[in-house]
Amino acid sequence: MAISGEILVVPFIGQGHLFPSIELCKHLSSRNFQATLIISSAVSSSIPSSLCHRHPLIQISEISCSTAPPPPPPDHSGADQLTRSTSGQFKGHYDEMGQGIESLITARPNGSPRPLCAVIDVMMSWSKDLFAKLGIPTVGFFTSGACSAAMEYALWKAHADELKPGETRLLPGLPEDMAVSYFDLERPPHHGGPPGGPPPFGPPGSRPGGPPPFGPPGSMKPGGGFRGPPGPGTEPIWLGEVKGTTALMMNTSRELEGPFLDYVGQQMEKAVWGVGPLLPEEYWNPTGSILHDRDVRPNKQSSHSEEEVIQWLDTKPRGSVLYVSFGSEVGPSEKEYAELASALEDLDQAFIWVARPGSCKHGPPPPGGKDEGYYPHELEAKAGKRGLIIRGWAPQLLILSHSSTGGFLTHCGWNSTVEAIGRGVPMLAWPIRGDQFYNAKLVVSHLKIGHMVKERDVSKTVEKDDVVNGIRKLMSDEGAKLRAVAIKEKYEGGFPASSEAALDAFKGFVCAKMG
Repeated sequence: MAISGEILVVPFIGQGHLFPSIELCKHLSSRNFQATLIISSAVSSSIPSSLCHRHPLIQISEISCSTAPPPPPPDHSGADQLTRSTSGQFKGHYDEMGQGIESLITARPNGSPRPLCAVIDVMMSWSKDLFAKLGIPTVGFFTSGACSAAMEYALWKAHADELKPGETRLLPGLPEDMAVSYFDLERPPHHGGPPGGPPPFGPPGSRPGGPPPFGPPGSMKPGGGFRGPPGPGTEPIWLGEVKGTTALMMNTSRELEGPFLDYVGQQMEKAVWGVGPLLPEEYWNPTGSILHDRDVRPNKQSSHSEEEVIQWLDTKPRGSVLYVSFGSEVGPSEKEYAELASALEDLDQAFIWVARPGSCKHGPPPPGGKDEGYYPHELEAKAGKRGLIIRGWAPQLLILSHSSTGGFLTHCGWNSTVEAIGRGVPMLAWPIRGDQFYNAKLVVSHLKIGHMVKERDVSKTVEKDDVVNGIRKLMSDEGAKLRAVAIKEKYEGGFPASSEAALDAFKGFVCAKMG
């Protein structure tokens, strides 16, 4: 069969962006496209060595960059908003990437077929002008879900920054259960700034969601630092990033986020396809099987092997274990970690806790993982066999797919959220920044498969009683468990049917309009 054409895929740095892009390339190649993944040399080591061998229509084009991208700064903005600016430390890296992409396209022999389009991570929106100059249409790609994008837009249109205490406001076009209250828009004290510091969106006492203090989206703080992400009720940064794209792809499915996909499409007046969740191929194997992370992700340093984790889980009753993990770049404050440890000491609750290097630094772990970060030594001694504390990397897919796991205390990063949903694991949401607050509301208010760790006053530090009450509610909520299992059953046939259809629709769109 003849190749349908070439699609360029340009991910942002970071594994949370790279891995969904790799999975997207696999789906494109299965539709007879040549999928060319354009990456910086800074992330080449994260590409599985077997990728192109197993998928011959995938090609890796590595751009050599002498200027490495800097790690996200320590103000929680992380990969949400801040790195979208082409100024400062990122400019040198992006300049080299742009020059490399232009050389890659222009160096092709005369008469070579032009790529049909470039699918670009919305956080690489600086490349739109370059592709326009090269005559290549672009499709914007969100590695996050549709709910967060829809909520940001709807809150802006509804002037949510004007909400007052006690007021609740419906968001026209979105489900009624996504109505927001004043308290929904509060943010923790360390969101966008150090614990105990002033709110990131205005002086002490001002409403969250007020005017950003450091200028328009993508701007820098005086002195060269990054500002925090815009507050609820301000114009979404992604709105400018998708301007000029021909269509949008989102890392979600219609089964999971149909109303939010429809809303974004209606507001943008362009095609929006849910093409995910873009999780490893093996994730879509029969849901009764245990997933082994080592089969799908690079091995990383850990204090426990997968075999040890399975042996420990096998000793626990079905649905009895709470899994605690905050991801690789975000987490609570040191004081809140101590409150969590104290709560788990007092509860008769089996748990797995992932203690990551640099866990209180709010950025990537330090090179070599030398900074231990917070580690619950006293809890480890007192909990004994009731708890398993994993230092470093944890096999999350394995843990979530094991029948003994009955709950997940999570920051609600998108990848973690959809991994848990697909395995029917209810969640205790402890969002830290950015889209995590909207992912948490999706889980708690719309899907009703979890609880918030702090129902009110989230602008204050999470305390021991909050954690104790939250864990008790989560682990005893039979309704949430039943709803989580019902959603899981939608995935038992494999990769969502709606996403397969969306990818087919994308192929028809591209071949008709760009071929």
